[in-house]
Amino acid sequence: MKINISFFFILLLKNRRKIDIFFPTLVLQQMMIATMKLHFHKVPMQIQSSFSIHHNIMPFGTMWHCHPELELHYIIKGEGVRFIGDNISNFSAGEFVLLGENLPHTWHCKEDYFQDKSNHEVEAVVLHFLPNCMGDDFLLLPEARFLPKLFEKAKRGLLIINETREKLAALIMSATKLENLDRLIALLSILKILSETNDYQLITKTQSIYHSDEYETERMNLVCNYTLSNYANAISLEEIANISNLTVTSFCRYFKLIAKKSYYNFLTEIRISHACRFLIEDKLTIDQIAYRCGFCNISNFYRQFKKVIGVTPLTYKREYLKAE
Repeated sequence: MKINISFFFILLLKNRRKIDIFFPTLVLQQMMIATMKLHFHKVPMQIQSSFSIHHNIMPFGTMWHCHPELELHYIIKGEGVRFIGDNISNFSAGEFVLLGENLPHTWHCKEDYFQDKSNHEVEAVVLHFLPNCMGDDFLLLPEARFLPKLFEKAKRGLLIINETREKLAALIMSATKLENLDRLIALLSILKILSETNDYQLITKTQSIYHSDEYETERMNLVCNYTLSNYANAISLEEIANISNLTVTSFCRYFKLIAKKSYYNFLTEIRISHACRFLIEDKLTIDQIAYRCGFCNISNFYRQFKKVIGVTPLTYKREYLKAE
């Protein structure tokens, strides 16, 4: 998205290219606090392997979690929303993300993917490795001098773009089928490309230090999941406070302490994130999108959209179609 659960959204419309517009993000200013409490996840690792790589075909909607392994995440098919540190963005096919050690994250597929008899399919390759997976002295070698710098940058999350993304796609797919030294050589090839490229965008605003607390993690996951499931409806403070098992006054104070902004602003930014997705799908009118995303007043929708994204909904849509 530094404390308790950090949330999420930042704007990636950097060069106005298709990738920047297709992964719209919402700026959440000053949402990081000194510490963060979240679920610690133990990555499954085979005893005879120094790192893990999995080719998954299924909808995913994991808990907000972190782990000491770095993670390279390649989306082959699927759409939804991803939470990384203080950032939340839409994701789509072709996205490559490198996450540093203990950087909290979760991916949530669109609701359509969880429907019975859904024709939608999610496919991803996920690579996990510890910084010292090739030995404690490996990173001290002069030939590996760029890797510590890469791992340090990855603590803020890296969105891999342009030609580097294309190179990595073929390499990581082949790595899923390799064994023994060929497997290790593939990892080194991936790290070489990542350590030498400038084709990336930083995802989070700052690095964070995280501490785990199961109770607080569960509470904030409830707030997040409920908001994502009901953003199109009116959500009162009484309603969300009840979900958190707090009074309205306590909830407002608690959420502001964690997120450094009000719950109303957080809800608005989630609605705008979904509006961006509907705009690029180009199946609904702007007025229909506004109501679909929980805005009862069209003027308010235009005002909030420009406040968060920096342009009007129509301009945003035109830029995407032009880039396409």
